[in-house]
Amino acid sequence: MSDHNQVKITPMDYSKDRPTAENPLKIEDLTFRDGHQSLFATRGRTEDMIPVAEMMDEVGFWAVEMWGGATFDTMHRFLNEDPWERIRTLKRYMTKTPFSMLLRAQNLVGYRNYADDLARAFVERAAENGMDIFRTFDALNDYRNFETVVSVIKEYGKHFQGCICYSMTEPRMGGEVYNIDYYVSKAKDLEAMGADSICIKDMAGLIAPYDVYEIVKALKAAVSPPIHLHSHFTSGMASMSHLKAIEAGVDIIDTCMSPYAFRTSHPAVEPLVMALLGTNRDTGFDIKHLAKINVILEKEAMPKYKHLLDDSKVSIIDINVLLHQTPGGMLSNLVNQLREMDALHKIDDVYKELPRVRKELGQVPLVTPTSQIVGIQTVNNVLFDDEDERYKMITAQVKDLCYGLYGKTAVPIDPDVQKKALKGYERGEEPITCRPAEVLEPELEKAKEDVKDLAQDLDDIITYAIYPITGKRFLKWKYGHEDPPPEAKPRTLEEINAEDELVKLAKLGRLVKKVEKKAPPKTDALRTFSVFVNDEYFEVGVEEPGGSPIISYIQQMPVQPPVSAPAPAAAPAPPRPAAPAPPRPAAPAPPKPAAPAPPKPAEPAPALAAVEGTPLKAPMPGMIVKYQKQVGDAVSKGETMVILEAMKMENALTAPADGTVKAINFSSGDSVAKDDVLCVIE
Repeated sequence: MSDHNQVKITPMDYSKDRPTAENPLKIEDLTFRDGHQSLFATRGRTEDMIPVAEMMDEVGFWAVEMWGGATFDTMHRFLNEDPWERIRTLKRYMTKTPFSMLLRAQNLVGYRNYADDLARAFVERAAENGMDIFRTFDALNDYRNFETVVSVIKEYGKHFQGCICYSMTEPRMGGEVYNIDYYVSKAKDLEAMGADSICIKDMAGLIAPYDVYEIVKALKAAVSPPIHLHSHFTSGMASMSHLKAIEAGVDIIDTCMSPYAFRTSHPAVEPLVMALLGTNRDTGFDIKHLAKINVILEKEAMPKYKHLLDDSKVSIIDINVLLHQTPGGMLSNLVNQLREMDALHKIDDVYKELPRVRKELGQVPLVTPTSQIVGIQTVNNVLFDDEDERYKMITAQVKDLCYGLYGKTAVPIDPDVQKKALKGYERGEEPITCRPAEVLEPELEKAKEDVKDLAQDLDDIITYAIYPITGKRFLKWKYGHEDPPPEAKPRTLEEINAEDELVKLAKLGRLVKKVEKKAPPKTDALRTFSVFVNDEYFEVGVEEPGGSPIISYIQQMPVQPPVSAPAPAAAPAPPRPAAPAPPRPAAPAPPKPAAPAPPKPAEPAPALAAVEGTPLKAPMPGMIVKYQKQVGDAVSKGETMVILEAMKMENALTAPADGTVKAINFSSGDSVAKDDVLCVIE
């Protein structure tokens, strides 16, 4: 019999005589970062973490992940929150539990490799602001991208957790690329770099229970740092994989509080606590205390974000992830992108094309940013390729990947794709083999100069340096130079409840409340009308309060010529039948009604609409990064005209014709819709 089942405990008396575990399982909670990033697009606000922060601090977690990943981007871009302030704020409430962040190695918290000076400054400021554990990963598992950031982590005496991004090319672990030898080799590399712990990072929930057992056993035998398992619930296997990893001796497991768990997030902590109760891996957590935290999260926090949850599916798992291996967050982004482009019907084509693109780009693990790189290029191929040509629109990030700016891929990139991507590439057409950051120019001093009149400290400068467009806009919001849009402002629970009440009434057909009034008695002034609506006939009784209106004259108005205007939204109601007016004594004529105001002229079209020439239209919704040409510049067909960001990936849109730029309709930072005219060339 397994030692996990030797202790018998009455369910309602679980805490009585509870023995202390010989080897308690350590738990890292992800509620404040990966939980809301996975379930509702990283929109969790600091104000909704504060009410439970002190209670979370009392649980006994090994660490709480509350920063990094997509939080830095989302906070300054959508929530009008300073990312650096979140660390400082929560640190005041949580004094016992170490803080953990997800660091994308040389990518920091962005989507490309940044220069060494910026990477050093970022890690320094994160440590000085209160970060304790740096969970560090590289999308390609190329640990040359760790060198700069790890040296700073160690310099500050912080915990360096090295990650191995879990990936597969077969239905289960194995094959020529991602096999057990691959993972053991990577773990030894991390140990040699001084890793304080090693994390198996299963971002898509692909790791099977018996595979994780084999990996954990092998890693425990090969290296000395503690082994940590991070596995999303997406496929439904994570809870089973947790238990097999525990049997194999895993040291630390990632979970979320139950309101922020499951679906594309992580397994919940509470069932695991109860499953291990009384065993030699008992967490020691108080389930009643966890339940109190859940009540607050469920009733006071989650209602504000439920509109962001994906309610299109009934199932809480997605077995298709085992086929396309796309992490849940990336999958929802792809669906939204296709929907905005009126191309959601091509989602099956995207699933079919994705494994092919991934293989051609070096069988990269699908994790930020490579999941976006592969995903968006796949969408571009499906939408813009034809039978004569593939990779007709290649993103800037795919070009960077082919050049080597992200590092070394697991297998070589397809040479034909690489050659096409690097044709005319600004850095050169021959890929590099050195550490990527060695070819990057320092960035920090230029960033300081760019925002010297706006940034107040180094944190501001780093925010701008990582995200130049949205970062600069945020600094304008932060210091009152511009007002943030309404959608960036937080909503109160009262506002949410009021909206819910309206929805409830609408579903019941009672959105407009009926006002009960006592009907007055009918009089001789009541008149009956026949009303015909299409093929339906109604008999309506009409009575004017105070008697019938007095009609003193009938004036025939001259016929007005029709006014050119947009077609009305609905057909006008049929005219009421004229009623014969009974004879009445003469009375003073009422004042003539004022002539109706003439219809407002239509809003003038943008200036460029009147410019004749060849338009360059947005092929997809996105944000303008910059125009490469200005009004009056000569341009050749095929020359880059504008850089459009779509889902964090940059697309170079080329001139559709030779000529001169006659009009530009948008500016850097503007959002555009599909088919918006970006410029006109004549």
